[in-house]
Amino acid sequence: MSNFAFNNPAFKQQDPRNVATYPGGPQAAQGAQNASFQHAGIDAATNAQLEGMYAAPPAGAIETDRMSVEDTVWKTAGLFAILLVTAAVGWVWTLGGVAAPAYNPYSDFQPNMLPWIVGALAGFVLAMVITFTSRKKVRPALIFAYAAFEGLFIGGISAFFEVLYPGIVVQATLATVSVVGVTLALFASGKIRASKKATKIFMIAMMGYLVFSLLNVVLMWTGINDNAFGLLSAKPFLGIPLGLIIGVLVVIMAAYSLVLDFDQIQQGVRNGAPRQYGWLGAFGIMVTVVWLYIEILRIIAIARGSN
Repeated sequence: MSNFAFNNPAFKQQDPRNVATYPGGPQAAQGAQNASFQHAGIDAATNAQLEGMYAAPPAGAIETDRMSVEDTVWKTAGLFAILLVTAAVGWVWTLGGVAAPAYNPYSDFQPNMLPWIVGALAGFVLAMVITFTSRKKVRPALIFAYAAFEGLFIGGISAFFEVLYPGIVVQATLATVSVVGVTLALFASGKIRASKKATKIFMIAMMGYLVFSLLNVVLMWTGINDNAFGLLSAKPFLGIPLGLIIGVLVVIMAAYSLVLDFDQIQQGVRNGAPRQYGWLGAFGIMVTVVWLYIEILRIIAIARGSN
């Protein structure tokens, strides 16, 4: 029985019974016999070809030039490798090449915040450019540059918080990896999926958090709240800092954002999107993971600062 993939008429063999012969003549018997041998040889060659195709490994993203989950994973790993390298540069630059000292308010040591500022501003601009130009063309070079500047920002802010709260970077990193791993495992097992209702709630919560964050920044700049966390360090409920409550909610939002990222990558694969769109999938995951790490870093800082 032939493979159903070859049901196209172009791949079908002619029926030996349709071979034209003279009824009752010896040439008819000989012709039918030759035709039978010919088709038997063709069938054998076809079967051997099919067996070779079955034994061959499946075509990947390079052969098909189509987006795949595996190719997107490798692209994501490459971007995070760039981020880690530049994060080390940002860390050393921030601390001036010395180990992170324990915080002492009477010490003259001041971390250099330039890599933090440069990385944050450049990363934000590149993220906007990538987002609004990717509909016409995906530019991997811009995504590489984003990963590099984002690493500079991550390294700078991590070093700054490490000076204030020694050991906080390891805690935040382990927590981030745990959240990403659990979210990925639940998504892969089908336990959690993106839904229209949940996405609407997510968007409303995101807009509310954005407004709150902007208000917090304005209050800090105007001097109304001179605390490093502004409104986030207030204690209006049972002595628990507002930042901890909001931080937990934001981490949940970031985790759901990861679910949306995974779902969109799967949709792109199902749609047969070009392979270059895997860079956008990797870019989206990086944006979410960086956001998750920053929020966890802030939660731990608020908790340790409240002790």
